[in-house]
Amino acid sequence: MAKNRIPSMGGMNMNAMLRQAQKMQSDMENARRELDEKEYEFTSGGGEVCAVVNGKFECVKLTISPDVIDPEDADMLADLILLTVNGAIRAAREDAEKTMSRVSGGMNMGELL
Repeated sequence: MAKNRIPSMGGMNMNAMLRQAQKMQSDMENARRELDEKEYEFTSGGGEVCAVVNGKFECVKLTISPDVIDPEDADMLADLILLTVNGAIRAAREDAEKTMSRVSGGMNMGELL
């Protein structure tokens, strides 16, 4: 009678694959925690507007120089604010994608970011 054997896939048994998957999951959770604590800063308007975004893609600080506040041109200020906040979010997202890709060995993590 044949012995019960753990199936093998490409020379790697299922136990080894499970251990590898658990390690990757743990590494990804650690990376996500580290990313969540990081902050990303972006400035526009020659430094007149500055936004800080955390690794959760939340704007945590926004500074606006009084010199850029023109009651006659609120649209320009709104555009600067949008540009700045979106720039900080983009920096956070790019770092998260790069970090998670490194941890996952290049696998597409999609919605995990």
